Amino acid sequence: MKKLFCILSILLLFSCGSTSQAQNYKTHKVKSDETIESIAKAYQVTPFDIYALNPDAKKGLKLNTVLIIPNKKIDQTAPHAAIGKELTGFKKHRVKRKETLYSLSKEYNVSQDEIKKHNKSLYANNLRKGDVIEIPVYKKVLTISQPEETRNDSSKTYTVLPKEGKWRIAYKFGITVAELEALNPGMNPDLIEGQVINVPKIEDTEEKPIESQYSFYEVLPKEGFYRLKVKLGLEQSELEILNPDLAESGLKAGMILKVPYNASVEDENEKLEITDLTKNIRGKQQKHIAFMLPFKLDEVNVDSVADTKEQIQKDVFLRRSLDFYSGITVALDSLKNLGVNLKIDFYDTKNQLSEVSNLIISKNLENVNAVIGPLMPISFEKVAAHLKNSNVALISPNLTELELSDNVFQSMASESLLKDKMIRYVKGDATVNQVIIIADQSRIEVSNDLKSHLPNASQVFSRKDKKENDAFYIYDTDIISKLKPGKNIVFLETSNPGFVSNVSSKLNSLISKDRQIILATTEMGSAFEDDEVSNYHLSNLQLTFAAIARTYNEDDVNSFAIEYEKRFGITPSKTAVRGFDITMDVALRLVNFGDLYESVNQAPLTEYVENKFAYKKNLIGGYYNDTVYLVKYEDLKIIEIKQD
Repeated sequence: MKKLFCILSILLLFSCGSTSQAQNYKTHKVKSDETIESIAKAYQVTPFDIYALNPDAKKGLKLNTVLIIPNKKIDQTAPHAAIGKELTGFKKHRVKRKETLYSLSKEYNVSQDEIKKHNKSLYANNLRKGDVIEIPVYKKVLTISQPEETRNDSSKTYTVLPKEGKWRIAYKFGITVAELEALNPGMNPDLIEGQVINVPKIEDTEEKPIESQYSFYEVLPKEGFYRLKVKLGLEQSELEILNPDLAESGLKAGMILKVPYNASVEDENEKLEITDLTKNIRGKQQKHIAFMLPFKLDEVNVDSVADTKEQIQKDVFLRRSLDFYSGITVALDSLKNLGVNLKIDFYDTKNQLSEVSNLIISKNLENVNAVIGPLMPISFEKVAAHLKNSNVALISPNLTELELSDNVFQSMASESLLKDKMIRYVKGDATVNQVIIIADQSRIEVSNDLKSHLPNASQVFSRKDKKENDAFYIYDTDIISKLKPGKNIVFLETSNPGFVSNVSSKLNSLISKDRQIILATTEMGSAFEDDEVSNYHLSNLQLTFAAIARTYNEDDVNSFAIEYEKRFGITPSKTAVRGFDITMDVALRLVNFGDLYESVNQAPLTEYVENKFAYKKNLIGGYYNDTVYLVKYEDLKIIEIKQD
């Protein structure tokens, strides 16, 4: 009945116009085996002309559907109609666990941009469980574009492109949304692909390009740079770099600013929904990946098994490269079984910059889709500089402090992110009664930095000997007076195994029925894994830390681990697992989205055996992995802490 009423309304609207207007359109009932192309050909119009009046036809034709057909091709300068949407109200929705903008857009049949537009906070923050948001409710209406005569010499017509809304068009032509609406009286809240509107008359070269890695933000009334910093996490200077006109014009209400795609102060990736790229693989076109690793094969004596084993044990780079390579081989077999079409090249950098230079010249790396490696910073930066103009994505599997040129993807999260993760976790735990920071003499600065974030925390430092050197121990009395009933979080900042042993032993003895003690650190290094340290103490204290990778549970069924042990006869090292995870992620991003750059927006969070990837674009430069795990010792195992 609704569909019939809609069709009747459209017919009545056209019959009420002038005679010439009424004769501009006719209807067509879809028959079996008909396509948009065949219908357009029969009426001597283009498919675009039909889509302009029948947007739902883009989803596919159904038998007996009635289409509105123009008698002739649509004149872009004359008034013409399109079916649009008119906002009628809102529906309240309380966000449930694991719900995302994507899932809500599908549930309510509205776009993610439409939800954001009516819930401004979502431009700066992710959805959180318990949030109450407003979902726009629309009704279908017929819109007719303004005739050419209504425009003045300072404006021109513009055809709306796919996925373009008012914000993007306003940004492209350097005006506010209000100014765009003033140029188009009666404009509906939502634009339609193919709709013709009025825009400022500027040269094509003056139009601002729309880059997929950026989002857009509309400046609210009385909003200054301080408020934008709180919302977006961007300084005034950073906004001016992204929006050069801003330095001259200043902030204005309604102005559209270009911002990084995921600009946010507290953008916690655990709120994102994980994208499984192994499901519904889209692309069949072959993708080309090159690996650059320091095997140094010319130095390996393959004639002697004993010599080879000895050399592998002595050469750290060779051992890590072979571990990484072993994980890659399992990944390539898995991808082959998924039907992924890949061309793979392995290049031995020999851990020499000169060899890297030779490979750059001789191997035509500009023609590949992605390069993984090299492992050494100086070699990596050389390849990055060479491939920058070719826009070939270069992925670092192991480096954290890189100069991020536009084509670089830093897959390993930074140390600062690990620290921030721990601080946010402790600050967000309302059950914590006391925080204590214990540090050795070399970590005083680290302790003070933690104190600045956790101002109510107590500080304890290691004792000194008679010569004022660090003795790496504390007394029970240094801690007891600072502990409180209930939950105590104790940070331990050191790289000395003896100090870890001393502190963990004392804390373990101070646990009681009324006093819980959780050991934590922002720098989980080898000191905590030393033989001098009791794993029983660490487990009792539930040692908690942020980690780049989790540890898969050997008791669980893991197809990668099973295949790896079957092939190599040993359990995979963390380096081998990382080789598998990075190869899977890069290859699946390429085949599903064409390139890594597009995948950043389309697959914001992916996860494999031990590693997960949530790439963000640096304000100036390339991409960095912005997600880590929170883990703890429990029952002599390291397990992931799941956060709601």
